[in-house]
Order: sequence, then structure tokens, then C-alpha cells
Amino acid sequence: MAPSNHRQPNHPSTATASAQVVAGATLGERVGGQLRRVCRAAGFTDPDGVCEAPRLDLLDLLGPAARRPLCAGPPSPSFVCDDHSPVEFSLAFTAGSGTAVRVLAEPGCTAATLEENGRLGLRALEALASRRAFSTEPVRRVEDLFFPAVHGPFALWCAMDLRQGRPPGFKVYVNPQAHGRERAARVVEEALSRFGFGRAWRALRERAMPRGPERDEILFFALDLGRWHAPRVKVYVAHHDATAAEVHAVSRLLPGDRAGRVGEFCRVVGGAPRRFAHRPLVSCLSYTERDLEHPSGYTVHVPVRDYARNDGIARNRAVAVLRSHGMDTAVIDRALAAMTSRRPSDGVGLIAYVSLVRSTWQPTRVNVYFSPEAYGVRPPYAKERRRADAVADARRRRTTG
Repeated sequence: MAPSNHRQPNHPSTATASAQVVAGATLGERVGGQLRRVCRAAGFTDPDGVCEAPRLDLLDLLGPAARRPLCAGPPSPSFVCDDHSPVEFSLAFTAGSGTAVRVLAEPGCTAATLEENGRLGLRALEALASRRAFSTEPVRRVEDLFFPAVHGPFALWCAMDLRQGRPPGFKVYVNPQAHGRERAARVVEEALSRFGFGRAWRALRERAMPRGPERDEILFFALDLGRWHAPRVKVYVAHHDATAAEVHAVSRLLPGDRAGRVGEFCRVVGGAPRRFAHRPLVSCLSYTERDLEHPSGYTVHVPVRDYARNDGIARNRAVAVLRSHGMDTAVIDRALAAMTSRRPSDGVGLIAYVSLVRSTWQPTRVNVYFSPEAYGVRPPYAKERRRADAVADARRRRTTG
């Protein structure tokens, strides 16, 4: 799952986006069609058959929003995507293995309040669990910590992980700031303790958030549900105005030498900025029963859309990191064609994030995240953006030097 468009004054308003809305089309028709085409792009055999049940699950998660015409605009200011589309797609690449398809949705996107958003989300999750025969007990175990939500940009998101020949996996994301940003750390500490990871909190706090909660901000708490080999509990931290080296230091929480060249990955995908001063880099620390004190996995999410002038450049960077890890680069172009008919150079934000996933027990993975662009296409950034960044960086050095 990609991190949200959370608290980002530096990136352009969606009011500047140029809409590409098909007359009469609904949100469900758009994202349902994209899901089928992306599964085909990923190389699924019989993609229509494999994706039919997940497509229906997606429509059920969206509820009445699925039937809403695109021309009516987004059902709410959802923070899943920049244009407020309440759905996001991603591809998970592993060398020598098939490409997995993920889809994330905000079930409560029609809600007028955060409290209602959470209530609708929990109801949709329970319905999905009943259809798919998995337990929501992990969510109920921490429900009092995250609900009812009264602060923050969202209450609950759901995601599905689709792999050829395997039953789908399910994930849920909740908001640690649901009862106030100042309580987020205490909420996550308690949530980790309830899953047996209480001893992990001190190192997470000291090494993933060394600059304080304003600059290293807890964003999400996530749980794997359903059929997983090793279900994970995950904590996401946004690193505002950080360097690649600072984020690489966070990745060293992963035991041994498994973190790899995280800093280099950030520089390649981000275009080598001195600091990531626009949308922040995001770390995800995942914990499993394999180790109750240390993370079993580390992911860095790079918001490539804020550091590339257009999607053509973002595509080239994604291809570069896939190639460097021996992964199938042809899938990217097929996925872009599955998502939209526009040229990559005509906008920015279709490719939202590129992430590197390292694990103590699984092979390296690269994930690429796509926006449905259901309500608009962000124009490419002007060339002056890089010059403005350089001026701001020089000013910062003078101030701190």
C-alpha cells in the first residue's frame, strides 16, 4: 500500500488538474476495468476469470461510491490519491517470480465524518471477511485504540493482494492519529504490545523517529488478514525533509545486512535531491512472529511523483531499479497502457510511489503504485521547479550553516 497524500502543502492543488472523465462512466466501471487490464498486464492467465471475484469485492468495498458517475466528482476528499480517487493499484515485482497485483480502497469514502468513515469501513471489512472466510479478530483486538476516529485524513483502508494460483491476501490500514497526533506514539506502542511486539517499540521510537514527531511522523498502522505465510503487523513513519542517508540509517533496524542499498534506491527513484523536501520518504517496519523484538521487513516508499517532472521520467526511474534487481521491466509499460490512454509525458502522478522491500526471510521486492486518475490528471511540473528547489536548498544551507 502506498502512503497517503498526507499534509502536503508543497505539492500543487488538484484544482489545477485537467479532468479526463468519460461521459456516463461510473467509478466502479473505471476501476473495475483497470483491475482486469492490470491483471492481464501482470501476466495472469485467464485474467478476467482470476480478477472477477476481486473486482466484485472492490465494488462491494466502495459501496454506493462504485455507482457514482465520474462526472459528479469524487465522493469525498479521499487521501488515497491526489485527485481524491478512493482506489490505488500497485504491482509487486520479485526476481524470478510472477508479478503480484494489489488494489487498495477506502470503504468509507462516501462518509461525511471520520467517525462514519470508520464505521462504514469496519462494516465493509466484516462483510468482506464473511465472503472470503477470514477472521477480523486482529482488528477487533485493537479497535478501541483506533475507533471512533475523530482526527486525521482517514479512518480505515482495505487492500487485496492478488497472485496467480493463490488465494488472495487481505490487509487493513488504520490511523494512529485518530484521537490526536500527540497520542499517536502511545497508540502504536500499545497496539504493538497487544500483538506481542512490546519489546520492539523502544528501538522503533529511537531509530525510526530520532528527529521527533514533527519530522518523523507516524502515519499508519497495518495488519495482514486472511491467508498469509507469516502475517505482519506494520508501522509506517513519514520522514519530512529527510536525506537518503537518514532514511538508510532507519533501514538498519532490519537485523544483519538485509537492508541493502536503501539510500541509493532513494536517490535513483527521487532524482538525487539533496533532501526530500516535498512529499516525504516513508519507512514501513513490519513485524512477524519470527522475531518479537526486531522487524522482519523494511520498506522505503519514494513518492516519485513529487520528484519527477512527468510520468515518463517516473517510468524510466522505475524501470532502472527493476532492471538493477533483475525484474521484468516490460510489465511497467503494459501496466501504464492498462491504466490510461494518455502519454506518460502529458501528466505526473499516474506513477505515485516506487518502493523497495527488504526482508530477513523473503527475496527483495520492488513495488510500483498507480493512481486510477478517475477525476483528473495533474499537469507535468514546470522546469522551474528544480531551480526553485535549488534556491530553497541554498537558503536552508545558509540558515543552518
